[in-house]
Amino acid sequence: MEYLAGHPIKIGIIGGSGLYQMEALSDVKEIKVETPFGDPSDALITGKLDGVPVAFLARHGRGHTLTPSEVPFRANIYAMKALGVEYLISASAVGSLKAEAKPVDMVVPDQFIDRTKNRVSTFFGEGIVGHISFGNPVCDLLATLLADAVESQQFEGVTLHRGGTYVCMEGPAFSTKAESNLYRSWDATVIGMTNLPEAKLAREAEIAYATLAMVTDYDCWHSDHDNVTVEMVIGNLQKNAVNAQKVIQAVVRELSENPPESEAHSALKYAIIAPLDKVPPATKQKLALLLQKYI
Repeated sequence: MEYLAGHPIKIGIIGGSGLYQMEALSDVKEIKVETPFGDPSDALITGKLDGVPVAFLARHGRGHTLTPSEVPFRANIYAMKALGVEYLISASAVGSLKAEAKPVDMVVPDQFIDRTKNRVSTFFGEGIVGHISFGNPVCDLLATLLADAVESQQFEGVTLHRGGTYVCMEGPAFSTKAESNLYRSWDATVIGMTNLPEAKLAREAEIAYATLAMVTDYDCWHSDHDNVTVEMVIGNLQKNAVNAQKVIQAVVRELSENPPESEAHSALKYAIIAPLDKVPPATKQKLALLLQKYI
């Protein structure tokens, strides 16, 4: 792949609802990355933020054409890995499950609960078995950088919530009230539809991953939920997108100066159960990008 020649891009950004591009990017190029898992959600946008090379991908495609269940998560993460990404920042719109996490607040979750049904969330199979450690599903070091960056911006009316649990549901329909109250009884903080498959696949790809979850509204448990309008949600999405870009720029600057060595960077070291010399050649070739350190 000629776009890899000698210039790996170590920082990746995946933008969710409302964040389809990074306005501050310079030297912008579009790259179409072919993967063994099909096409990513869109062309990857490469460029520089404050002189630092980054790669950006719109999770749902530009124009928001993919439902959460249709997002090609494996292709997206594989494409980031192909560019050399070692740190992946996910920006996502979420609903709040707690009164204190109000609209336009920012949450940096440290845990996930999986409520998806139709997602392939692993690169393994077809003759190779691996079990990653996932007790701590985000990179603590990258999450700390994200949270510190939010605090440094001192956004008016925005409260930072360090830690918390993100419930990942299938969608595209939102929760019932019974489900919403169940998640609240589990002490979950926010709910979304996309980040858990990304976190699992990023760990398998040995990429440090963290989520910047941006609250658009309260989930349906809240008494104000029925008064929420489309205009209100869109307005919050737009505010969140502006704020997220400032946070991401700050994190990118810090990562370029002090890149941490994440435990995620060696996640496969003891995870692969099948002897690699017994893995079918076609599977080994398909996953060569992920396995090359261990073959």
